[in-house]
Amino acid sequence: MSSTRAIADVVRDPRPVRIGARSAGALVIATIFGIGVFGWPLLVSPGSGIARGLDAPLVFGAMLLLVVAVVLALLADGGMDAKAVAMLGVMAAIGAALRPLGAGTAGVEPLFFILILGGRAFGPGFGFVQGATTLFASALLTGGVGPWLPFQMLGAAWMGLGAGLLPPVRGRLEVGLLCAYSALACLLYGFVMNLSFWPFGLGPTTSVSFIPGDAVIDNLTRFAAFSLTTSLGWDLGRAITVTILVAVTAAPVLRALRRAGRKAAFAPDVTFDPHGQVKSAATLSSASRLSGDILGQDTHFGSPGSR
Repeated sequence: MSSTRAIADVVRDPRPVRIGARSAGALVIATIFGIGVFGWPLLVSPGSGIARGLDAPLVFGAMLLLVVAVVLALLADGGMDAKAVAMLGVMAAIGAALRPLGAGTAGVEPLFFILILGGRAFGPGFGFVQGATTLFASALLTGGVGPWLPFQMLGAAWMGLGAGLLPPVRGRLEVGLLCAYSALACLLYGFVMNLSFWPFGLGPTTSVSFIPGDAVIDNLTRFAAFSLTTSLGWDLGRAITVTILVAVTAAPVLRALRRAGRKAAFAPDVTFDPHGQVKSAATLSSASRLSGDILGQDTHFGSPGSR
């Protein structure tokens, strides 16, 4: 009975690309790096050498290394294999193809909805890498390569990561949760994108300018005023567009992605000890075949060699 319950848990698991200790550590390091990249002007004193600015090519190179590190960690932990990498390529290509459809006009950027659904379906590690690679691929496709690209990659990676960390609910509650997350994530994306250039883009003469060395809370107050007066309309357009797309497509797209994850069998095979207990996680494809037995149907479960 316990074996059947464990297999049923695998069948229900909505995130086949699992993260282990190494991949979790890589994600934490990447997140800390991203916070430092965006927030260093608020914390570094004006007299320090770094206060002259961060070189975008260096940030871009570091971001690519971190993405590779996360992928290697997922591979080492057994959460991602060649089929998951292929799925990642497909999802990134879909996102890149969606970007020209909106071109950012009035905040209409449909590619973000596929990042959220991909992270939700395949987990936080997959979502992080998907967000970064999708923005990179779409920038090459649309000619959007510039000093802003590494910051966009970080913001999109966080969006996919957050979607993968949402509570495990299903049905209408899941769609509602994803809609609320989509609206919040799109607004926060615009917020962090503003933070990437605000300290350097206005000069010191306006009432919403960054003042080096001033108290963090005072600079954040001016930054909030800057965001509300300059980009809130654009960010609301993005939030509304993505939320509507998620509301309309979440149920069928997540169903298709989860079915693809089960067929791709991203996880290790089921093994049993002499007492019939499950020793390791089941492949989603094997568990799917066993689900027929769980439901009282006549299905065949073969060993990996008999597939």
